[in-house]
Order: sequence, then structure tokens, then C-alpha cells
Amino acid sequence: MANDPRIATVAELQREGILFVEDGNHGEYRPLASEFTNDGTPLIRPDDLKNGRVDFTNCDRINDRAVKRVRKGKGRVGDIVFTHRATVGRIARIGPEDPEFIANPGVTVWRATAPEILDPVYLYFFMQTPAFMNQVWAEAGNTDTFPYVSLTQQRGLSLQVPSLERQRFIARILGTLDDKIELNRQMNETLEAIARALFKSWFVDFDPVRAKSAGRDTGLPDHLDTLFPRSFVGSEMNAIPYGWTIRGLDEIARFLNGLALQKYPPTNGDALPVIKIAQLRAGNIVGADLASANLPSDYFVEDGDVLFSWSGSLECVLWAGGAGALNQHLFKVTSDHYPKWFYYMWIHHHLDEFRHIAAGKATTMGHIQRHHLSEAKVVVPPPPLMEALDSIMGLFMEKLWQGPVQSRTLASLRDALLPKLISGELRIEDTEGLVGGQGNGR
Repeated sequence: MANDPRIATVAELQREGILFVEDGNHGEYRPLASEFTNDGTPLIRPDDLKNGRVDFTNCDRINDRAVKRVRKGKGRVGDIVFTHRATVGRIARIGPEDPEFIANPGVTVWRATAPEILDPVYLYFFMQTPAFMNQVWAEAGNTDTFPYVSLTQQRGLSLQVPSLERQRFIARILGTLDDKIELNRQMNETLEAIARALFKSWFVDFDPVRAKSAGRDTGLPDHLDTLFPRSFVGSEMNAIPYGWTIRGLDEIARFLNGLALQKYPPTNGDALPVIKIAQLRAGNIVGADLASANLPSDYFVEDGDVLFSWSGSLECVLWAGGAGALNQHLFKVTSDHYPKWFYYMWIHHHLDEFRHIAAGKATTMGHIQRHHLSEAKVVVPPPPLMEALDSIMGLFMEKLWQGPVQSRTLASLRDALLPKLISGELRIEDTEGLVGGQGNGR
């Protein structure tokens, strides 16, 4: 039919000057160990691709000498990066505020070089469809070692190229949803930064107490100002505010270790996704193993729970990835007496110390032990002040996990719409009013 999309291979589109695909810098052009620096050009690796974005804040960087030798894998704004070696199938688009970069050998750079024929945002979304990813996984499974999709194999992949009008329509609809998800992410970063700054000021630096002891204004509302003392007393943690107490981290919260869930296989179709360290880091349950749902309720995980991995990669998160079951090597942290924000912030205060302890273990997987929780000290204010501060910090905590939950819902809507929009099952008029606001297509 005339309205059917064109089906073309990557190689065909490359020959026509519509698409450019190139693997990352490798071989004799790789950076030397001495050429890595703190403030050079980003060198992105597969692990730097997260949730459709590149995490440029934590990636490796190389100096100008290394950049001058680079012959392949140079990327820029508007490019799509795709992981093709070991970690296969992660996709991210380089946004307008992102820097130029170099891709390492596990990352391929895709670039729509004729946007009047192939819209780059449409390409980004098409690469996430089952129609594309099923081809990728079929190629990745053809190796005897680790998953790998060579540049030659990538050039054999097929793309659907509908009319430019439909491409732009798809990019606008799905881009609007992605814009909302990105806005939620930015808002969460801001909220968490504010919450951590307030916690540090009140519980680590004791700024209100120092201000009052020096006769300065605390800048706090009267109902809070009057609850902070104006002097310090000595303690095992040096000086702490008068009337405050010291506790071990395990005294303010219960740290419940998960189960070896491979011993609890699903039964009668009643199952829960298993939340392991991998799910904790990813923030979702995509591809998770399944376990029986017939577990003690304490081992159920729900949105808003505080999860803390005590071995391997030590992380503490407010879980927002959906219901699941708590696997071993993870703590679910709760308390009957102290608010969630209080123990969440104190865990983060000690997290670098815990990571240092784990890194010093002469084992294959570093970890901390129960006594480290006891040795990690916290300061606890009197109940009236705790209650007053909870009215502020509790609101931050609710928003910190509700935002990602909303983003998960938006992502599910986006993923459900994607194949229907690509196939033409949904028409432009079918989607009017479906997504509020106008997206910029990123």
C-alpha cells in the first residue's frame, strides 16, 4: 500500500546518505592510562547509558592528546548511542545541553544525516520497539562467548521509515511523554539536593544551634527556632546539641535482610519479581527473576520502601520500581519509632564510610556487617523537634518516590503507544488530548 512505511536496512540508508553508524574508538587509537583526566572530553562506556540518557557527570574523561588520536566514535548533540558488546541494547539520545564525546568500543554512534527523510527523534524511538530490538537480540545470541552485535551485523538491521509527517507526529507524541519524564527526574534531583542540604544543616553542622549560641538569627520560623537549643554538650561524637542523644544506626531502624529467593520458585502462577542489586541499580524490575508470592509480608517490597544493598554495590534508594520480593544482600529498612526520612538520610550520611569498609574486604564481593550499623552513630533530637521537622522533611520524602512512580506510569504509556504509532494502528486524530501539552521532541 502507498501509505506503508519503507523497510530498509541500515546499510541501504548509509549508502543513500540518510544514516551514519560507526562503532567506538578502539585498537591503537585507544586512550592510554596516562591520558585520563578529570576535566577532559567525555569517554562514554555502556554503563554510562541510563534510562535513555548518558550520565556525563560520572563518565571517564580523556585529555586533548588522546582526543587528537581518535579516528572513530566521535559523537555530538542529536546522536543516538547504542551498546553492542556484553551489555547489549541500551539506547540513549544526546540532548541539546550535552557535550561532544568519544564512544568506547562497546558503544556505537548512530546519526540521522538527512533529517528531511529520517527524523532523528523518530529513529531514537523506533530503536526501542520490539520490531528493532528483536533483531538485535537475534544477532546478539549468535556468539559463543558474550552477547555481541558487530558493526556489520548492525548494518544488516532493518528500519521502518514511514512518511516524514508520521515520523514527526510519532516524535512529538512520544517526545512529550519523555519531556514529562525528564522534568520529573530534574525535579527529583532538586528536591533530593534540598532535603540533603537541610538535613546536613540541622543534624550534621547544627547550624541553628550554632547561630543561637552566637546570638545570631537562625532564619527559621518561630515555631522551629524555639525548639532548637542554644548550647552544646560533650559526647562520644564531640559536641552535640543540648538535650539530643546518640544512637547506633541499627537502633533507629530495623534492617531486614532478604531471602535466598531461588529457594522459593513461583507456584500456581502466583509470582513476584525478585528485587536484587541489579534491579536496585536500574530502578525497575525489567527482566527480573520471579519468586513465589507466598512469602511473609515483611519480605514484600512496595513503592516508597527504603532499600539498602549491603554487599557488592552499596546503594540506598527510595524504591519506586513496583511491587516485588526482597532478595538476599538487600536490607529493607523500616522503623516503628522514627520517620523514614530520618533513617534514609543517616544511611546516606554513612554510605561513603560503608563503601570504604566494603572495598577493604579481601573477598570477591565486599560487604558490611551488622556491627558496622551499630558503630555508625547518629544524633537524635527530642520528640517535639523531630515531630516539627517531620512536617517538612516528610513531604520531601513523599515526593521523592512519587515522582519516579509517576514517571514509570508515563514510560508504560509511552511503551504501549510506540508499536501502535509505528504500525499506523493509531492515527493522529486518535491521539488528540491523549497527552497534555506540547512536547519539543527533545
